[in-house]
Amino acid sequence: MRHDFLGHVTVVIVGGTGDLARKYLWQGFFQLYADQVGKGHTFSFYGGALSTTEKGTPLLFDILKELACPAELSVERCALVKDQFLHLSKYHQLKTTEDYENLSQQIKQQLGQEGIIEAGRLFYLSVPAFAYADIAEKINNTCRPPSEAWLRVVLEKPFGHNLYSAQALDKKLSGQLKEEEMYRIDHYLGKQVVSKILPFRKENKKLLDPIWNKHHIERIEIVLKETLDAKGRIQFYDQYGVIRDVLQNHLTEVMTLMLMNLPANLSNSEEILQNKLNFLASLQHVDNSNAVVGQYQAYNGEVQEELNKTKDYFSLTPTFAGVVIHVDNAQYEGIPIFMTSGKALDERVSYARVLFKSNVFCVQDPNNVQCKSKQIIFYLGHGTLQYPAILLSKNLFKPELVSSGDWKEVTEYKDVNVLGLPLSDYYIQSPVTPREAYCELISHVVFGRKDSFISAEGLLASWEFWTPLLEGLSRVFPRVYPGGVDNGNLLNFQLKGHQVAFSHEAVVNVINPGAEDNFQVMQGKYRSSEMVSAWAQELVERLASDLLLAAEEAIREEGQFHLALSGGSSPVALLLDERCVPHTESGSNFRSIHDLLLQHIRIPYFNIHPMPVHLTQRLCVEEDGGPTLYEKEIKKHVNGSSFHYILLGVGQDGHTASLFQDAKLENDEENLVILTESPNKPHQRMSLTFTAINRARRVGVLIMGKSKHELVSQLSRIKGESSKYPITKVQPKSGTLIWYIDYDALLG
Repeated sequence: MRHDFLGHVTVVIVGGTGDLARKYLWQGFFQLYADQVGKGHTFSFYGGALSTTEKGTPLLFDILKELACPAELSVERCALVKDQFLHLSKYHQLKTTEDYENLSQQIKQQLGQEGIIEAGRLFYLSVPAFAYADIAEKINNTCRPPSEAWLRVVLEKPFGHNLYSAQALDKKLSGQLKEEEMYRIDHYLGKQVVSKILPFRKENKKLLDPIWNKHHIERIEIVLKETLDAKGRIQFYDQYGVIRDVLQNHLTEVMTLMLMNLPANLSNSEEILQNKLNFLASLQHVDNSNAVVGQYQAYNGEVQEELNKTKDYFSLTPTFAGVVIHVDNAQYEGIPIFMTSGKALDERVSYARVLFKSNVFCVQDPNNVQCKSKQIIFYLGHGTLQYPAILLSKNLFKPELVSSGDWKEVTEYKDVNVLGLPLSDYYIQSPVTPREAYCELISHVVFGRKDSFISAEGLLASWEFWTPLLEGLSRVFPRVYPGGVDNGNLLNFQLKGHQVAFSHEAVVNVINPGAEDNFQVMQGKYRSSEMVSAWAQELVERLASDLLLAAEEAIREEGQFHLALSGGSSPVALLLDERCVPHTESGSNFRSIHDLLLQHIRIPYFNIHPMPVHLTQRLCVEEDGGPTLYEKEIKKHVNGSSFHYILLGVGQDGHTASLFQDAKLENDEENLVILTESPNKPHQRMSLTFTAINRARRVGVLIMGKSKHELVSQLSRIKGESSKYPITKVQPKSGTLIWYIDYDALLG
């Protein structure tokens, strides 16, 4: 037991009548008191908040009266201990500097009257993070104990929302409090299974060391699934989202404990911290290509309601994320770490799993234990098992008990499966008595154990890893999912090389946009390709910018830029196809592009190549050989007949260029240009073929207007090609396809 604990401890919960205090903190401090009462230590407890004493006191005692008895206490003993605890607890308004000064005077007066030695003061800040710096200053200036006693200030996450805000918060706090006085709490580190990850690895080191590496581990999964939504927490949640709320802290801590180098001494918090920092420094950079994000369907309505937003407002905050992480060291190189969390999923469960490679092939008896998966699972609770446990496949080895006093081996098995195996196929260890994470961590604070808390260096190292991904995802559309079992396979994701993508196409991979002033241009995925979306004006500006960048790149590298434009009825008329009318007539695609574009830019006319639809005073007669002439022009001017950029539109029937549903295109695999027939007048057309289009370095597809909304929805449901929708045949062989879809077309 720590010597610095002897004497009187004053506990102050700032925000003592709030939701966290009601649910967890007062129960945790009651458990602490029940554990320590009669052992020579004394306490006083204060619940502080902004309300006056008259308003705050009844609120506090409503909470205290509901406290549950610890399991180890008899009913009679609990009644006595609870009565003592209530007498030691009082409300104190904490709003101004004067309030904190009054509290300090009250503490000193009590100690003087009772003639007891002060061990220390514990302030638990159960308040929004923006209030930390101000409260820390008040504590520092008015409530410090004498030099021989300790001061400990507990801080709840979030500790910033990116690296820069975390650095700023740390700078403010470190100006008022010493690092050893700050206890940044992550309640996951108080979960009984998480707290035993390092001891489990230590106890089984001889058997784990040979297999805890890239030669034996196939993959690692770290999962936190929730069935609840964010309703009631929107004001906080919409600023942070699932990655900041769960992955950056809880799941990163679990990953670190699983894969960091084992410290020689598990009680040495400095060694544990250094090993954590070394591991975080070895993580490979993650960006958009390593992650997928989603948002449950009802979330945006909840945002509008709780934040008083208009019906045309929408949020890009993800409520689901899947990330694949790799470690850049010799031990774990190449092992994918699948990390995922989400709200409104099909079950509530949290676990970390190490899945090992198998070198056994079973010709017969596949149910033999040696033929089954080899895995170690740190099961945090809920799900099919319902209790926290460490499970190890029997075809690996029999592990040492992680802690002989407070853990047990489970030998009675329920008829359930855990991650593919029946319980009887595992060696299982579980805590003798379940304890809440906050109860564990509150005890650690009082005893000065810092190994279960987040250091400033560890916090900043974690934010340094996650911030680039968060910045990259800030303007990416999350995939919308219905919630619960209806999600089906919509959120399944897969790893291809180091690229992460959803395994299945979404029907429409976006959410409802809002007023035009909310944002400019957003990015997402559509039919497995990149998609750019915005209101019409911003979309055209973005398209023009992309075209300019492509032109500059081509000219810089090759000295020339070849662009093919399609005609059509899009709001901006853009020539890789032509109607069989003279170029001087208004129905001509060339005439439209000339009037709207070409006459306004400085480009030599000999660099413009309209399609030869009008030869020998006839329009699109096959014997005149117009397609052959144009194909020769392409081969003459365009290297490898591969345009740098082709810009297409799409008709409401799914045609593109002048390639229609009933066109007989299968015999034109070698031709670059053909004559086609349109169902609309003028019926005769000339067009580039899909062969020519799919040779392009870049292909852009522009879809605009509410009249195209149904088409956009239909196309999103189609996998691969469909003869009904010719646009689906646009699949550049080695180039890039980008969809430019305005919000009217996207969402109707």
